[in-house]
Amino acid sequence: MGHPIGAGRLTASSRAFILRHTTLRTVPGLESIRLHLADDVLALWHDVQVETDDPEAALPYWAFAWGGGLGIARYLADHPAAVDGRRVFDLASGSGLCAIAAVRAGASDVTAVDIDPMAVDAIELNARANRARVAAITRDVLDDEPPGVEIILAGDCWYEARLAERVLPWLLRARAQGIEVVVGDPGRRYLPTDALVELASYDVRTTTELEDLALKQGRVYALRTVAADE
Repeated sequence: MGHPIGAGRLTASSRAFILRHTTLRTVPGLESIRLHLADDVLALWHDVQVETDDPEAALPYWAFAWGGGLGIARYLADHPAAVDGRRVFDLASGSGLCAIAAVRAGASDVTAVDIDPMAVDAIELNARANRARVAAITRDVLDDEPPGVEIILAGDCWYEARLAERVLPWLLRARAQGIEVVVGDPGRRYLPTDALVELASYDVRTTTELEDLALKQGRVYALRTVAADE
């Protein structure tokens, strides 16, 4: 189901597109990790629409480091025991930042999933750039049973009401099955704060003007066990 790095899943055209429209550079606050990042999300979105001949193409979330993912990555760097030796699933992975951070922290097996095929291509390129072994999947998993892992990372999943309404019940099912859930977010409108316990907060600098390049708070949370019973 997944495509481990090196499995040859990337197409030449998508690989060339990502490399042409991004620059491999260090992540703010996480200098040991490099990602293929872009500067202008709207210009890149237009280029994606042209490249895919799809005016409804998703925003290229994969080309930027977002506040929640930055928070999770910082948390894993500070608390590697959270994932060390464990199987990790990175939901709505985007660039793969959290997945790569989990590998760096010693996770035994890391899977990154995103519904955008180009995001999965970017994850593969980013994992290769960091010599991190990540299995990348293009799939909407929110109607599936939670995966057989020990911890789920959910960064930046709360920017849209419809998505938030699907993500929370799925994460609650996972938590009820004994899977730990770590959420990262800078405080967006649809964040289910009543279901969360804050673990840490970091000053982070996002790489897209959509979230204002000024410093933000990348907060990291655990999903409360009791939330599933409420």
